[in-house]
Amino acid sequence: MATTRTIVRGIGQLALGAFLLTAGIGDLTRARKEFRAQVPTWVPVDPDTVVVGSGIVEISLGTALVATWKQPARRRLGALVAAFFVAIFPGNIAQFVEHRDAFGLDTDRKRGLRLLGQPVLVAWAVAATRK
Repeated sequence: MATTRTIVRGIGQLALGAFLLTAGIGDLTRARKEFRAQVPTWVPVDPDTVVVGSGIVEISLGTALVATWKQPARRRLGALVAAFFVAIFPGNIAQFVEHRDAFGLDTDRKRGLRLLGQPVLVAWAVAATRK
């Protein structure tokens, strides 16, 4: 019988999967320009290529979160998703430092507050997929 904690984690995992699927589809379609604003200027790759690659990874991770329920694969997937959020954090920092507007983040205050959200995503990925 599933405990309340298990059910909450499952809902959290599904929600995170849906979040990543939505972001990944946005990377490849309607939000592509917005996501390009998050690619640091120092990255030696065309920003559109980075956004497309990120979108493919997000769709893959989102799909895996929706489909993976057995341990230890679920826990490993959570660690991988957390690592992805850490890997894209420099883009959020670049958006703040370079004063780039995207996704309604049109002030340094808003961009700074968004930086606080990234650790939440990392924690969410780990918490939702642990045993």
